[in-house]
Amino acid sequence: MRDPGGGPRVLLKRLRELMQQPLDPQARLDQIVRDIAANMVAEVCSLYVLRADSVLELYATEGLNPGSVHLAQLRLGQGLVGTIAAGARALNLSNAQEHPAFAYLPETGEEIYHSFLGVPVLRAGRTLGVLVVQNKTMRVYREDEIEAMETTAMVIAEMIATGDLARLSRPGLELDLRRPASFTGVSFNDGIGLGHVVLHEPRIVVTNLFNEDSDEETRRLESALGSLRLSIDDMLSRRDVAFEGEHREVLEAYRMFANDRGWVRRLEEAVRNGLTAEAAVEKVQSDMRARMIHMTDPYLRERMSDFDDLANRLLRQLMGRGAEDVASSLPKDAIIVARSMGAAELLDYPREKLRGLVLEEGAATSHVVIVGRAMGIPVAGQVKGAVSMSENGDAIIVDGEEGIVHLRPQAGLEAAYTEKVRFRARRQELYRELRAQPSVTKDGVGIELLMNAGLAVDLPQLNESGAAGIGLFRTELQFMVAATFPRAEAQEKLYRDVLDAARGKAVTFRTIDIGGDKVLPYFKGAGQEENPALGWRAIRLTLDRPGLLRTQIRALLKAAGGRELKLMLPMVTELGEIAQAREIIDREVRHLSRFAHHLPTSLKLGAMVEVPSLLWQLDELMKAVDFVSVGSNDLFQFIMAVDRGNTLLADRFDPLSVPFMRVLKQIADAGVRNNTTVTLCGELAGRPISAMALLGLGYRSISMSPASIGPVKAMLTELPLGELKALLDDNLSGTSTKVPMRALLQAFADDRDIPV
Repeated sequence: MRDPGGGPRVLLKRLRELMQQPLDPQARLDQIVRDIAANMVAEVCSLYVLRADSVLELYATEGLNPGSVHLAQLRLGQGLVGTIAAGARALNLSNAQEHPAFAYLPETGEEIYHSFLGVPVLRAGRTLGVLVVQNKTMRVYREDEIEAMETTAMVIAEMIATGDLARLSRPGLELDLRRPASFTGVSFNDGIGLGHVVLHEPRIVVTNLFNEDSDEETRRLESALGSLRLSIDDMLSRRDVAFEGEHREVLEAYRMFANDRGWVRRLEEAVRNGLTAEAAVEKVQSDMRARMIHMTDPYLRERMSDFDDLANRLLRQLMGRGAEDVASSLPKDAIIVARSMGAAELLDYPREKLRGLVLEEGAATSHVVIVGRAMGIPVAGQVKGAVSMSENGDAIIVDGEEGIVHLRPQAGLEAAYTEKVRFRARRQELYRELRAQPSVTKDGVGIELLMNAGLAVDLPQLNESGAAGIGLFRTELQFMVAATFPRAEAQEKLYRDVLDAARGKAVTFRTIDIGGDKVLPYFKGAGQEENPALGWRAIRLTLDRPGLLRTQIRALLKAAGGRELKLMLPMVTELGEIAQAREIIDREVRHLSRFAHHLPTSLKLGAMVEVPSLLWQLDELMKAVDFVSVGSNDLFQFIMAVDRGNTLLADRFDPLSVPFMRVLKQIADAGVRNNTTVTLCGELAGRPISAMALLGLGYRSISMSPASIGPVKAMLTELPLGELKALLDDNLSGTSTKVPMRALLQAFADDRDIPV
């Protein structure tokens, strides 16, 4: 009986000798296919390489017509070879001609062959070609023969990736090495970024493929696996478990995968077949990634990401490397490409060098997305395949307006985007010219334009944007980017820095709003909740854990000594919660007074209207607080019963619909009726057309991202507010023929040349 490891080992030994010989690329390929055919007792062995035009070209063959080399071609998806390349999966057939995908190429003379084994040539899960063996007799190739072919294909992939075969390609028919690729994801932050790829966790390039001693490589693999398992156990045992901003469940999954016998067995088998331990990890992971990349099940795709991260960690163990310090050597136009990352990790990169962020995962409410938005860089998320298709230094364009990413773009496309960036820059220059002008409508109504913030990186934009103040300072962001609860001293310093940077402009601090989708990895919350958005979060959590709120209130009171302090409570559901919070605040004021601390000159307490129950308590609410802020994101989510993070529903419900606009008008009217200031902070305020609608509904104070202030100000200076108010009153009252509100607003703006 044939030794199941003999074939691959003998073949790898021969390949290693070939790679060391001074042969030109074509001669080396010709000898490789001859050796494979001899090793596997096959009449035919052929190598097809994928070109940049999605055509598979025959590059070498043993057994087929040698005159067909570089002439025989198949499109991606055409024939058996094209099917393998398109699906990145092997085909093992006893009678190839019966397969529905079989395509006859007369120039090769292959119609006389029945048995067929084809494997994709893969690198980092990306198909670079196809390797095929064929026999006249009908047979099914054994597992060890498939393993030998896959291992050989890995070696050929390195030849392709290092450019060894580039000299064999004809002009205009280059290999699929620098092929342009475009991805459609989801826009998480507006803007356009042109630059070069910086992989957040760059792949380790394995250069030492062949082992000299299988036993020694097996010992290295076992040692690295042991170290990997210990490091995961150590992270799990820490009290402040925080792995790259993810939850404990991720580490538990990592531990399970690191002990998965099927995975380990495939690694050991690859080593026994002649690969080094690190080459075995690369091969097994590339095979697994290629098999799973087409799966639609989100759970399985998530597990693939976990396996990728685990394999990268194992490679670092084997090669003795720590985490790459890419931040210290960034290009000046860096665009970070990552599967996922923590908010704190993004802040590790120098802001002045960042031009954009591309995520394979994430949601609009992800912590890292919030930070990216605060940094003012374009962000595209849910860009599947971006990591495996990218290499460090690749040219890349991030279109944050459309959520589109162009990798290695062609010159014409890059020129078009360059012009688009210039146009945006000219428009931003116009907005800067508006910065010093008063925020007054065309018919003389003053509007307060405020900005949202939450981190120290936001503060310089207060003056740059021309904002009248900070309408929403998200204090929870400081907690989200930290590895442990920020100490009272750290909180106090941040709040004091914010007030100093404001230079007398109003700042509204929202008390810590965690829970739901804002999970702190070091805080044991409510556990798994079926509806986290409706669960233990925001004011509910801090009233149940008053120590959190007391510490924060004390830090805010001390930081605001000698100045006005504006506090806002999130997710208030009933007035009793305001009374409880006020008791805690009063207690902290008495405590600091007792020890003669410098207190704020005035303290104003407000509440956010984002829970629908407050709509039936508006008059009582306006009397119980000093000001009100509408959280339009959550309020819309709850009013319409739509998960704002669900991409399937993203465009289904319009916040500029009649029902929601009536709700917003009801709140604004209650503010006027009770002489209580009402501000709206949320995505609605940051888009000119929806900001225009808010002004027509009666809002005179809106808060938005700093980048939105210029466009919104350009809109309102051309807005005849009286005309718009009359139009909206008429259409929301139910007395006129209904036209979709967004279309009505757009027509109003177009007729009056209002830039929206």
